[in-house]
Amino acid sequence: MRRAGCATAEMTAVVIRDARLDDAAEVARLCTLLAYPVDAGGMKERLATLLASPAHAVKVAGSSNGNGDLLGMVAAEWRLMIEFGHRAEITALIVDPRARRLGLGQRLVDAACDWIRDHGGCDVFVRSNILRPESHAFYPSTGFVLAKTQHVYVRALTSPNDA
Repeated sequence: MRRAGCATAEMTAVVIRDARLDDAAEVARLCTLLAYPVDAGGMKERLATLLASPAHAVKVAGSSNGNGDLLGMVAAEWRLMIEFGHRAEITALIVDPRARRLGLGQRLVDAACDWIRDHGGCDVFVRSNILRPESHAFYPSTGFVLAKTQHVYVRALTSPNDA
């Protein structure tokens, strides 16, 4: 059982920093927790591209003791959208179940918002899967306002020669 005030002390020992390539295995583990499975090699390739792009940010949360275990991550990107122009989006937010309800999600969102603000942004949007009701309460508590609901469709693209 946690005593009152312990959660805050524990979260202050968490450091939020830019992701590095050597975080690939832990970021892959976090993605797998939310049913987006990827192996460390695949994540390393993704991170190499994202970290080299000025239009993308990946922040991770780990313990200040530097043991390599990550407790969460957030990814954000700038998009050029035909209907809005340049706009920033938080594209991923994952907090390890062992670190939930301790304020880490808020800190990760704040880190992404700081990056967006530092790059000239005045707002940010985020999408939340209908299958994640806990996030539907979380985002409004961090200052987001529900703007719309939508359906997302996927179409597999096959080669014209696959007929």
